[in-house]
Amino acid sequence: MRLVDLLNNDAKRYRSEVENPSDARELPLEIVDSPLDLIGNTPLVRLHRVGADLACDLVAKVEMFNPGGSIKDRPAVAMIDAAEAAGLLAPGGTIVEPTSGNTGVGLAIVAAQRGYKCVFVMSDKMSDEKISLLRAYGAEVVVCPTAVPPDHPDSYYSVADRLTEEIPNAYRPNQYFNQVNPDEHERSTGPEIWRQTSGRVTHFVAGVGTGGTITGVARVLKKMNPDIQIIAADPEGSVFSGGTGRPYLVEGVGEDFWPPTYDMSLVDKTIMVSDAESFAAARRVTREEGLLIGGSCGTAMHAALVAGAELGPEHLMVVLLPDSGRGYLSKIYNDDWMTRYGFLISDGPTAGDVLGAKRSAAPDNAIPELVLISPDEPARRGFSMMRDLGVSQLIVSVSKELPLAAKEVSGTLSELELMDKAFRNPSVLDSPVGDLMEPAMPMVGIGETVSDVVDRLDTANSVLVLEGGHPIGVLTRQDVLSFLAAGLPG
Repeated sequence: MRLVDLLNNDAKRYRSEVENPSDARELPLEIVDSPLDLIGNTPLVRLHRVGADLACDLVAKVEMFNPGGSIKDRPAVAMIDAAEAAGLLAPGGTIVEPTSGNTGVGLAIVAAQRGYKCVFVMSDKMSDEKISLLRAYGAEVVVCPTAVPPDHPDSYYSVADRLTEEIPNAYRPNQYFNQVNPDEHERSTGPEIWRQTSGRVTHFVAGVGTGGTITGVARVLKKMNPDIQIIAADPEGSVFSGGTGRPYLVEGVGEDFWPPTYDMSLVDKTIMVSDAESFAAARRVTREEGLLIGGSCGTAMHAALVAGAELGPEHLMVVLLPDSGRGYLSKIYNDDWMTRYGFLISDGPTAGDVLGAKRSAAPDNAIPELVLISPDEPARRGFSMMRDLGVSQLIVSVSKELPLAAKEVSGTLSELELMDKAFRNPSVLDSPVGDLMEPAMPMVGIGETVSDVVDRLDTANSVLVLEGGHPIGVLTRQDVLSFLAAGLPG
């Protein structure tokens, strides 16, 4: 039925109800008992503008219309229902879960409806909005470092385990291991997509975090039509696309381990997506389609555009957009933040221009732009590196693999400080670098202005330049002076 016919029918019904009030009382109530009844049955929206250059039909499954603003509402209520049925969660108990924010919101809504307390564990890369949102629901939030392995005692998995043991009557849904997670998407999300597309869907694209969404949906779609292609979108650095789990900036997608809730045998193709590509795609959808979406949505969207470029008009691609962009206003929708991490370029001379001039002036046998040392190496090794390379400071990093992530930078080992400490106690040269390092040098985006660089150098000897969230070089006061001098008339 056309929209105009629906509007005419509504108008006729309204006139009838005004003229005969008793008719309205005989109609069923359009009232739900709780927000939990609003979960699911989210719409499919055709992306006319973003998909304009594609021959295939591109539509988005828009999960921001769930009451908690994301697809995670679905498994949240399902996992708590299952826990209650199994006697694992008693009245007045506490829900403990490591989360990127969205699952926490879904669990918090269930907790508010059913009288549970909540403690959520988050990594320190999550936006302030997400933390504030969880606290608004009355939850306690514990923040843990990103740049540690999953088995480290400070990782958010380990902290969640500890809190579950320490808090009386605590229950951890454990979305990464709980098979109710993919089962719920098999029950609801997958059948919705099949029904909404009248079985015409040929490709399905989604990001992978716990793997619950893509696994559950794939089970349904592959059962209905084995030829449907399932495409996973994964951040650069995540294990699903061949990474080692190194840090990245996009939130709520990718992982540093393989969760049992992810069945990779159902996935036909995995596309690696950088932070820059994710953020650019999210901002594009928001500005061109009027859908304010999150960073992980951008990951899925970029992968959909890459895969869709190879498809013809007979194909219908569904890309799942898991959440809203309201939780990212201080990050990917903040131009200052985007510029600071090297995703946007300011007008006028920039840090990138200074770095380019430095590179042009360097001899062919110049030292590496990033000289790295691990925090567990002896300081004596750091001293030898500075002497042999003729540098006065080293970047202390938990990884030496390039491209480096900003979160992997632990600190700075400087010649002056090391000399001072060794003069007072020569044995410190045998101590680990991590015990002697100073704070990490300030970071500046490649697109920030030269004035911004000068401001940072007012309190530091050098700055680390970021491009797309990755350190790519170091600038000193001498580098800035050389750049400025070169621009002065002879």
